Amino acid sequence: MADITASMVKELRDTTGAGMMDAKNALVENKGDMQASIDWLRQKGLSKAAKKSGRTAAEGLVAVAKSGTSAAIVEINAETDFVARNDQFQGFVKKAAELSLTSANTAEELAAAPYGDGKTVQETLTSLIATIGENMSIRRLAKLSVSQGMVATYIHNSVADGMGKIGVLVALESDADADKLEMLGKQIAMHIAATNPAFLDASSVDPAVLEREKNVIRATAKEAGKADDIIEKMLEGRVRKFYEEVVLLEQTYVMDGETKVSKIIENAAKEHGKSVKLTGYIRFQLGEGIEKEEVDFAAEVAKVSNG
Repeated sequence: MADITASMVKELRDTTGAGMMDAKNALVENKGDMQASIDWLRQKGLSKAAKKSGRTAAEGLVAVAKSGTSAAIVEINAETDFVARNDQFQGFVKKAAELSLTSANTAEELAAAPYGDGKTVQETLTSLIATIGENMSIRRLAKLSVSQGMVATYIHNSVADGMGKIGVLVALESDADADKLEMLGKQIAMHIAATNPAFLDASSVDPAVLEREKNVIRATAKEAGKADDIIEKMLEGRVRKFYEEVVLLEQTYVMDGETKVSKIIENAAKEHGKSVKLTGYIRFQLGEGIEKEEVDFAAEVAKVSNG
């Protein structure tokens, strides 16, 4: 029989949240094999972390990190907003964002990256699930970089340094002064946080999306009794209006309410005497696209009270 040490029992308990004797029995049953012991506990229904995994996690934090001319943004979810204010969770999210800069390009790679103390990021998160008592998950990760210039980061309504519910990265390619670019990048990021554009420029608009919009315009005009030749003349103006709504460079800058974003960048280039190009942006909003389960709080309390 393999020697089962106290440190092995502790590691298994930290990973699964199981009781001490259950952890020890699992290791004995599986001859000290850690992964097999984790699976054994899950099969027996003794892993607290496993029990949490079916619950919807749509809260949590979006975090940003940057180094040099690169930046990363991650979303890590939990079940409730309370966890977003937990120091342990915030510490984990901050380090995960920093690790993303050097160790991962996808959420899966981040989960498998070394975190410290001989554990991966996912193993550390599993321990946190058992400790805090909520399901948590690494949902997504993205990165931007430029050959010269800078990538600005912005967190809207931050709950801690570099963490909040909306995060934005903005890549500016330029050899202008970095401090001046930083200010421009942050202001554009604030604009993106507010307007949530779907595309960077007109050329990047998905042709299928554009065609669908045109079909809606045609059908609406036809319903209003417009003649076909009139409808086709209307299309140009309506499509231009559509671009102004969904294309970043065509949008009206929220800071002044009158200038196009493309013109703001053009003006900045003239002011700095250097070429400035916005090459990309990323916007993460916490929980977007996750279908949240509606919970009757009173019923939940009654259920707990009745055992």
